[in-house]
Order: sequence, then C-alpha cells, then structure tokens
Amino acid sequence: MTRDRSDAPLIKAKALTKQFGQRVVVDGVDFSVRAGEFFGFLGVNGAGKTSTMRMIASVSPRSDGELSVLGMDPARHGRRIRARLGVVQQDDNLDTELSVADNLFLYGRYFGLPRCDIRHRADQLLRFAQLDDRRDERVETLSGGMRRRLAIARALINRPDLVLLDEPTTGLDPHARHLLWDRLYQLKRDGVTLVLTTHYMDEAEQLCDRLVLMDQGRIVAEGSPRALIERYTTRSVVELRFTTRAGQEAALARLAASAAGRVASVADRILLYADDGERCAAELAACGVQAASTRIRPTSLEDVFLTLTGRSLAD
Repeated sequence: MTRDRSDAPLIKAKALTKQFGQRVVVDGVDFSVRAGEFFGFLGVNGAGKTSTMRMIASVSPRSDGELSVLGMDPARHGRRIRARLGVVQQDDNLDTELSVADNLFLYGRYFGLPRCDIRHRADQLLRFAQLDDRRDERVETLSGGMRRRLAIARALINRPDLVLLDEPTTGLDPHARHLLWDRLYQLKRDGVTLVLTTHYMDEAEQLCDRLVLMDQGRIVAEGSPRALIERYTTRSVVELRFTTRAGQEAALARLAASAAGRVASVADRILLYADDGERCAAELAACGVQAASTRIRPTSLEDVFLTLTGRSLAD
C-alpha cells in the first residue's frame, strides 16, 4: 500500500554536530528528509555518515545543533522515535543460531506486537525478501546477500515510518547488490521513506531521489544525483591510461599547460573533463598524446566528489 506523503520533513537537522573529545566527526550540517523520499549520505569511510545516522536513530546524542526526527527531539523522545524506526546496521547482528522465521518473530516481540500479527507480517516479509523457501533454515547457512535481505525484512516488521540503512551492500558481490537494490527500489515505489549511507556512487545514483555529499564531517553539496552532476561537472569524461608512471606524468604536464579543460590525476588514470568527449579525444590524438587506452564515459557522482574535494570516493 502506498503511503501518504506530507510536505513536513520527517527529519530536520540544523548545525548538527557530533564530537568525540576534541575530534569533530560531524561539523554543523543542515539537511532535511521528506516523507516518501529516498535520501542518501554519500562519502568516503570516515566522512561522518554513520555518526549522523546514529544521531538520527536516537542511539547517539548530538553534541550541538538541532535535530528533529518524526517531529520529536531525540534527546527527549528517543524511545518513542526508535519504536517507529526500522534500522539496518552495517553489521546485521542477526541471531545466527535461530531460523530465518524465528529472527523475525523474536524481533517483532521486542516491539510488543501480537503473535498472530507477527506471523502474518513475517510471511509477507519473507516473500518480499525472497526468503520464503528458507524460512526454517538457520541464519548461519545463508549467504551474505540473503542475510542482508533478512536484515531489511526484520527492520520492516514493525511497519516503520522511517527506514535507516547504513552501508547495506558493503561486502556483497554484484549479483547480491543488484538483488538488494531491487528490494529497496520496491520499498521506494511503495512510498516508504528511506535514508541510506553509502560510499558507492552507483548505488546512490540508482536509488536516491536526493542526497548530500559528505567530506570530513561537512556537507559539500546537496541535490538530486542528476542535478549535482549537471551543476558541478561536464557532460563527459575522457579517461587516459598509461603503461608507465613517467608517461602519465609527462601527459599530465602537457595537458595542464594546454587549454584542455579541467584535468585530474587519479591512481593510474588521467581524467579530462569536457562537454564533447569524442571531440576532446580526437584533439588529444592530434596533439600527440598517446595513451595505452582511452575511454569516454558520462560523468558521475564520483566526478562531482572529486571536483569538490580533490579526492575519489575510493580514497
């Protein structure tokens, strides 16, 4: 059933700050999340994403600033907020010695749900997670992808108003990631409000209606994936790879001295940003720039992050 959407934000933060001693891990961030939205925090590990998520989940107190979740202050109404959340942590903390179905049943009892309601809800969620045929198996026999789908199903047992997903696909193989994306996209279509942290740019582009880029505890940009790409970078990127480091450095020096447009060096590649990638590649060849391989691709959130921070999301 599709849920009603409201203009009032389910989450609103202003100058939100988190410190551990003298170390500031979330540095005065502002953001809001609307009902029915799939919102993302994208950044490298250590950018402050998980610390922000823990404050939203009302399990870690803020150090400063303002935060409202479901219209309540986590400092005063943490228990009431947590009762209306679904949380998928980086570590799934499933009970591996129990069966798949019993994990859902036990979690439903934590919320005080009637047994008959839990059984009915568990049947629905096992079908949703494509685990119905594994309901009586112990969790320790499941693959990593199956465990993540079970963790999401468990987070939905109480019909939460807001679902928090902290790096849900880390460590999964590509097939398992795409299957999990399909389940999350179904929730999005059903109007469930989801908040995601990730360092995978393709994940953020595929799933998020809107996101913020975080770096060193601060928000450096906010918008839809497409709007961020259009605002901060060109339409295409020419990737040049060289067989030797010396060859890359020589080409980089030549490009930097020319009117070639914005140039960036990342690991074993040189990235040249241009609106017309084909024309740019032809001009490079005419100028005698000989790369071992040349690839022309559309720009992505990775390029936005690199443009704004000077670092790649893999750093």
